[in-house]
Amino acid sequence: MNSKFSRNQDLLSRSLRSVWHPCTQMKHHEEMPLVPIARGDGMWLYDFDGNRYLDAISSWWVNLFGHANPRINAALTDQLQRLEHVILAGFTHEPVVQLSERLSALTGLSHCFYGSDGASAVEIALKMSFHYWRNGGQPEKARFVSLRNGYHGETLGALSVTDVPLFRDTYATLLRQSTQLPSPDWRDARPGESAENVALRATGALEAYLVAEHAQTAALIVEPLVQAAGGMAMYHARFLQEARLLCDRYGVHLIADEIAVGFGRTGSFLACDQAGIRADFICLSKGITGGYLPLSVTMTTDDIYRAFYDDEMARGFLHSHSYTGNALACRAALAVLDIFKEDDVIAANRVKSAQISARCQKIVQHPRVRQFRNTGMIWAFDVDTQDVLFPRRFYSAALERGLLLRPLGKTVYFMPPYVIEEDQMDLLVDGTCAILDGMK
Repeated sequence: MNSKFSRNQDLLSRSLRSVWHPCTQMKHHEEMPLVPIARGDGMWLYDFDGNRYLDAISSWWVNLFGHANPRINAALTDQLQRLEHVILAGFTHEPVVQLSERLSALTGLSHCFYGSDGASAVEIALKMSFHYWRNGGQPEKARFVSLRNGYHGETLGALSVTDVPLFRDTYATLLRQSTQLPSPDWRDARPGESAENVALRATGALEAYLVAEHAQTAALIVEPLVQAAGGMAMYHARFLQEARLLCDRYGVHLIADEIAVGFGRTGSFLACDQAGIRADFICLSKGITGGYLPLSVTMTTDDIYRAFYDDEMARGFLHSHSYTGNALACRAALAVLDIFKEDDVIAANRVKSAQISARCQKIVQHPRVRQFRNTGMIWAFDVDTQDVLFPRRFYSAALERGLLLRPLGKTVYFMPPYVIEEDQMDLLVDGTCAILDGMK
């Protein structure tokens, strides 16, 4: 037994003994071994045997500029010599101030409240919206509305506005009641209906709800343009425009969950930019640090901030995380923003999106493929199969071809880092077609 094989097997067995892996039925690893990763480089992840895997899902949508990115590495190395972390209650530091200023300039929202992950950002937005109305003498505005098939996280507050049964059903009795309205998902188009028509139909349902329930409703939360974890459902920007008008008309906050779709993923820095609107709250995480360190931010307006500004402690927003505004994470985020500016990433992504989409015509034409769709740097399609084990089998077949792909049910998607090159695009598309050809 060579040393690499021994090290590989040793790590697998140790992980199974001690690590409870996320979003996983651990018993499945009796048949599907974990993949031990030794290092990353750009688009690639390498195991201890030297096998490599093209990270076509950006390691759960977080890695924007490749693994071991030299510029982010350099920023973190520099920050390590200065400050790793300091309590943000009563203290501040340069990276968190700079990051807040730059995000404000990019989004038009003035104040940043930091957390550690996407679900935390959503929890903060929900609590802040509720507390705003309470401070304003309207405590009855305590309910939330979201879209069917939407996903906003798995902490109890975030899960309360999530509509993915696999995650939600087990914990239903623990959750706060909320209302889910029809999604503007363009796959639901009736004969002769356009994507914009579907969006307007969903808007009608939202208006009918707010007419009846606005006095008890604190906020509407949406994933702009793409409902990611619910199956990469994509919709027309008209829905966001109309939702903004309705929220204004009926006195309801609009929360934009840009955790998965922000930072250029949909073709603009924020997905809401394509609708020309500004939400009352923006939740950011995932790509904010380029996949390096946990960080999230909930951004909001001066009006909402001022509702908490008072001599009375109880009127303040009493929410905290130990690593709030971590200096290292903020410095990584600043490096990410530098890359966006210096490399004109949004424009470069438009070129890459067109290149990948052209190659994907092979997939569009495959007899098993249904509802192929694309928004920015996200591609998705549904597979015509009755195999209940399809996600696991497709995932395993992809690994055999050196691809990291994790279907969402019968939906296969690509969400690659922005550094993908043309030969890697070919490998991704050709490998996917080969897997589809090999399916029973």
